[in-house]
Amino acid sequence: MELGHVVVLAGGLSYEREVSLRSGRRVTDALRALDIPVELRDADATLLDSLADDPPDAVFPVLHGAAGEDGSIRDVLDLLDVRYVGARADACRVAWDKPTAKSVVRQAGLRTPDSVALPKEVFHDLGAASVLDQIIRGLGLPLFVKPTRGGSALGASVVHEPSELSAAMVGCFAYGDAALVERYIEGTEIAVSVIERHGHPQALPAVEIVAPDGRYDYTARYDAGDTEFVTPARLAPDAAERATAAAVTAHRALGLRDLSRTDLIVDPDGEVHFLEMNVAPGMTETSLLPRAVSNAGLDLGEVCRDLLLAQFA
Repeated sequence: MELGHVVVLAGGLSYEREVSLRSGRRVTDALRALDIPVELRDADATLLDSLADDPPDAVFPVLHGAAGEDGSIRDVLDLLDVRYVGARADACRVAWDKPTAKSVVRQAGLRTPDSVALPKEVFHDLGAASVLDQIIRGLGLPLFVKPTRGGSALGASVVHEPSELSAAMVGCFAYGDAALVERYIEGTEIAVSVIERHGHPQALPAVEIVAPDGRYDYTARYDAGDTEFVTPARLAPDAAERATAAAVTAHRALGLRDLSRTDLIVDPDGEVHFLEMNVAPGMTETSLLPRAVSNAGLDLGEVCRDLLLAQFA
């Protein structure tokens, strides 16, 4: 089959809009390099009429943040009966909520740091100081604080001292109404991307992330040169095997399809810990999935084309 009309969907109104637009341009350019007719569209008020009036063969969503990863846009595409790359809406909702995703992968046998998930109202109703004290008593230090939903490390921070926890929570609540506070695991931070080929999930080489001062924050993720990426990750062979197996297990357990990216920590003993799942991985020039694709000897455009064609299988 030949693709005659593809829409790459990017932008939207989340905090990650600019990253999404960069991802969209990268995917669009990669497909155009294969002479595939492709249109880059924003997720705005004109989108639905456009898709209804001129239905594409398939849509490649690269929307990051809420609408792109919580299943809502995919629900709308299903209503329009439009084929699209990536997880179905119900699977997105599970993976998008970090505490729920952690629970699912734990049941599938993966390790994940002990944590608590607390809405902002708990701190107001029970008293912030008392709740913070109980968190430290229960989980110890250091801690990692991040919104229960969201990406690109927005609102995320490491807490080494009790005095830092209050500010970390304030920063977290600037990007969401609930916080996930989990034990911070020292080790090698890696990302393992999974793509489905011929209906089977395949783990790509793990990408090791060496961030400045150990802080893989928004700036370190998207400003070229701020972070060192090592592909494949510098892991012992048995740890590398466990990491790739963990990513495939998480992909399957969460009911995903086509592509995903699993963020993991490998501790000094070589044990692999699941951190979170990404159902719409970044595709920018500093993003991790394209690095893994290249290291595997694959072409990004061809991978994207094959994922689009898989919607007709």
